[in-house]
Amino acid sequence: MLQGWIQITLTLLIVIATTPLLGRYMARVFMGEKTLLDPIINPLERVIFAISGVRPQENLTGRQYAKELLFSNLIMGIFAYFILMFQGWLPLNPTGLDAPSWDLGLHTTISFLTNTNQQHYSGETTYSYGSQVFALGFFMFTSAATGLAVAIAFIRGLTGRPLGNFYTDLTQSITRILLPISIVGGLLLLLAGVPETLAGPATVTTLEGATQVIARGPVAHFEIIKELGENGGGFFGINSAHPFENPNGFSNLLETCIMVAIPASLIYTYGVFSNNRKQAWLVFWMVFIIFVFLVGITAVGEFQGNPLVNPLLGEQQPNLEGKEVRFGWAQTALWAVMTTATMCGAVNGMHDSLMPTGGFATLFNMFLQIIWGGQGTGTAFLYIYLILAVFLTGLMVGRTPEFLGRKIEKKEIVLASVVLLVHPFAILIPWAIVFAFPDTLSGISNPGFHGVSQVVYEYASAAANNGSGFEGLGDDTLWWNLSATASMLAGRYIPIIALLLLADSMSRKQPVPMTTGTLRTDTRLFTGVTSGVILILGALTFLPALVLGPIAEAFQLTTGG
Repeated sequence: MLQGWIQITLTLLIVIATTPLLGRYMARVFMGEKTLLDPIINPLERVIFAISGVRPQENLTGRQYAKELLFSNLIMGIFAYFILMFQGWLPLNPTGLDAPSWDLGLHTTISFLTNTNQQHYSGETTYSYGSQVFALGFFMFTSAATGLAVAIAFIRGLTGRPLGNFYTDLTQSITRILLPISIVGGLLLLLAGVPETLAGPATVTTLEGATQVIARGPVAHFEIIKELGENGGGFFGINSAHPFENPNGFSNLLETCIMVAIPASLIYTYGVFSNNRKQAWLVFWMVFIIFVFLVGITAVGEFQGNPLVNPLLGEQQPNLEGKEVRFGWAQTALWAVMTTATMCGAVNGMHDSLMPTGGFATLFNMFLQIIWGGQGTGTAFLYIYLILAVFLTGLMVGRTPEFLGRKIEKKEIVLASVVLLVHPFAILIPWAIVFAFPDTLSGISNPGFHGVSQVVYEYASAAANNGSGFEGLGDDTLWWNLSATASMLAGRYIPIIALLLLADSMSRKQPVPMTTGTLRTDTRLFTGVTSGVILILGALTFLPALVLGPIAEAFQLTTGG
């Protein structure tokens, strides 16, 4: 038991230590200050901008930024869809895989385009090396960079700066952040034993004399950007539980830390932009405390094991169902909460086998989307809650709400409300439709309350652009592919458009001088109020889903029903 808690503590300490380092570096990149990589990256970026015709110093309005983002994503989506559907005729297909069905191909394209990476297929038996590298791997960089660009534009707007240029932010996100870290991380994974090869599957003879075919491929570079970009889609069907994606304790520690590196550091980046590191740290610790609480209840639940199984064993044993022995209960619990907190969606154990407390924590993360949140967008959602907290507090004390010296008015509240209301609509409406026609649509493999969790988890994962799942669900059907696609699109692009318009509106406001009557947002009291707003506006919206799913399941197990 002690070793498990030490592993969890070590990982959390690494996260705390790296946050200001990466956060400060990202701020320097997007504020146009000098960095150590300038001599290498500047010539590369000049070539990219010259070929593409982008004017890197041009500032866009919120509408223009959103238009460029949507147009680029549309073109990339069409390009990748054709790669998937014609993979049978394209190179790097050593196993001769044919094209998937049109609806699965569409779901996969939208899934990776939106940084969701929800997989209704098994990677090694569905998509070729070429499809995984040139379509899905391509999206792992561009979708993550898109979210990061939106976060930076949003931060600029909140702090009174022009929003910047989408293509410039997209390019710099890749060349200066994602690519350098991926190169170093990919090499470390290679040293840890993760394969990187274009050779086909290996055929070997087992100790029993049988013949076994072992899938392999260009995994190491795929794996690192999967975690760093909060993508989550695995090269193999069982994702990071596969020994070729995550072979040992070192690779597991690296991948766990790397998936939270950017979202945690972006909070500090905001503090640099706003010249208010105190507020950034207060927000960081607020999120960190909630995160630690969720890790704690999940880890305790897995350590205590199943109350229906323990009496059969004659003693208390950790719940090891669906887990890799090399990671155990502690690292699986930490990973499950981390991957749903960061909207990464990668798994090193099966979430369908988690105890109810683990199901509660993972669903809670995807319902809120701000602990730590999706790549870039999670940080923006977090500050949406701060804006709403300022507004509600201002109403209670009779003062005009202001945030960073700029008044919060009707337009900002409407846009903030759109960001938060899209999420429950994208989850609860299709969830209700499934249970209206359970025999024909649901695909549920578990009866009772766990089956309820299976369905709501799938739509929460899609709308939150997370991608993980309760894998007992039969989700490779026309209904699931198309309905989950709709949730992914709504959960990704409607909030992004609202965020950019809100940031544009804030950037145009004249700053108001601070007075003795100004509500300060960099205090412990206001941070506590914000956490209350998060729980009231965010968590209570989904309380019925939690009650009908993991909470009811927990009572059922406890009472032996």
